[in-house]
Amino acid sequence: MRQPVSIGEALKKFIDKYPHRRQLKRGMIMSLWGPMVGSTIAVQCRDLHFEGSRLVVHVGNPGWRQELHMQRYSIMKRLNAEVKEDIISEIIVRA
Repeated sequence: MRQPVSIGEALKKFIDKYPHRRQLKRGMIMSLWGPMVGSTIAVQCRDLHFEGSRLVVHVGNPGWRQELHMQRYSIMKRLNAEVKEDIISEIIVRA
């Protein structure tokens, strides 16, 4: 007789076997961006997209661009930790 499995464990097994796992996790990162950086910074960001394994963010305000640039490594680590895989290799902040 099989033992019951938690929904979280079943979902993890599904995602690990899903053929488009990296794209799914990229989508998860895109949805986590706002809550991770906070609404004040998220409003300043536009055209958030991936170029390979690099996450590119366009920020119009120079002050917020500098702030995001200084925090990019910690944000990258937190986002990768949240999806439990190194999906982002670098965050590029552009004007």
